[in-house]
Amino acid sequence: MSEQSTAPAPVTRIPVGGERPYEVLVGRGLLGELPRMLGEGVRKVLVVHPRALRTTGEAVQEDLRSAGYEALLAEVPDDEDAKSAQVAAFCWGVLGQASFTRSDAVVAVGGGTVTDLAGFVAATWLRGVRFVNVPTTLLAMVDAAVGGKTGINTAEGKNLVGAFHPPAGVLCDLGALETLPTNDLLAGMAEVVKCGFVADPVILERVEADPQAVRDPASPVLRELVERAVAVKAELVSRDLRDLGDREVLNYGHTLGHAIELTERFAWRHGAAVSVGMVFAAELAALAGRLDESVVARHRAVLGSLGLPLTYRGDRWPQLLQAMGRDKKSRGDLLRFVVLDDVARPTRLEGPDPQLLAAAYASISRD
Repeated sequence: MSEQSTAPAPVTRIPVGGERPYEVLVGRGLLGELPRMLGEGVRKVLVVHPRALRTTGEAVQEDLRSAGYEALLAEVPDDEDAKSAQVAAFCWGVLGQASFTRSDAVVAVGGGTVTDLAGFVAATWLRGVRFVNVPTTLLAMVDAAVGGKTGINTAEGKNLVGAFHPPAGVLCDLGALETLPTNDLLAGMAEVVKCGFVADPVILERVEADPQAVRDPASPVLRELVERAVAVKAELVSRDLRDLGDREVLNYGHTLGHAIELTERFAWRHGAAVSVGMVFAAELAALAGRLDESVVARHRAVLGSLGLPLTYRGDRWPQLLQAMGRDKKSRGDLLRFVVLDDVARPTRLEGPDPQLLAAAYASISRD
C-alpha cells in the first residue's frame, strides 16, 4: 500500500476565542478526538441524539465506553419537536437519576435542534457542565453547533428561552453528510450563503462558479465552504459571544425567516425560511436606499441556483409582522433588521416605515 493511501485524512482546526476558547474540527473520522475534547476528569457522559440517529448515538456510546467512560443515551424527538421544555426536563431527569456531577459532560449528536437542546440542558444542569457538539447536518455544522447559543422554543416563538454556553469543542465529520437528504443539504447551504453575503464574498463566488458541486458531500468545494462559513462564525463569536454587537449580523435573513418558521409551525426547513428572509432583507435595504439592485439580483440568483425558495405567501403578512415583533433583535416596539450596504458590509435598519416593510414583502409575495 502506498504511503499516500495510509496517510491520515487532513483535519482542519478552526479556533473560537473568547472567555472559554475551543476548536471546531472539520474532516472525516473525527470521533477519536472526542475524549480529548471532553478533557480531564469526566467520568459520565450523556449522549443526546434524535430517534432518526439511534444507530449513530449507540455507536458514539460504544466508542465512549471503550475509552473508559460511563456513557448513557437520551433519545429525543426528531427536528423542532426536540426543542421543548418537556424534552429538556426529560434530559434533566436522566442526568439526575444517573447522579451527574459538575465534572461530567453531555455530547450532542444530531442536527441543530439537538445541539441547541443538549447545549441548553448542559448550560442549566448544575448551572453549567461541559458539552461537545457532533453535528450531523450541514446546517448544524456551519450554524447551530458553533457559537455557544443554546435554547428551546415556546408556543410564542423560536429560541426565546436559552443560555450562552460555549461547547468544549465541535466535531464536524463530513462523512455524516453522505447520508443527508439533498433537500436538507441544500437547506443548510442557506446559512453558508448568508456567511458569504455578510462577510466572505469568496463563498458566493464558489457557489456561482459551480452550484452543482455543493450537492456532492465528497466535493472539495463543499468542504471549503464549510470551513469558510465556520471561520466567519468563529471570528464573530470570538468578538461577541453574547450577541451584543458584531455577532448580530449572523442573524441576516432570520427576522422574517424565524417568523415564517413559526407561522408554518416549523414545517418549513430553517434554511428555506432564511433564504426567503435574506431576499426580503435585500429588497428592504434596496427600498431604503441602502443597497444596489444588482446585489438584490445576486441574492435571487445564488439562492435560486441552489433550489432554495425566494418567495412566500402574500396573505400571511399580518401573522409574520406580529411574529417579527417578538424577534430577539427587537427593542420595545422597534423592529430591527440586519441589512446590507453592500456584500460583506452588514449594518442595521431600525424602525423602518410600515409602508416600506409592506412594499418589501410585496416584492417576495406569491399567491
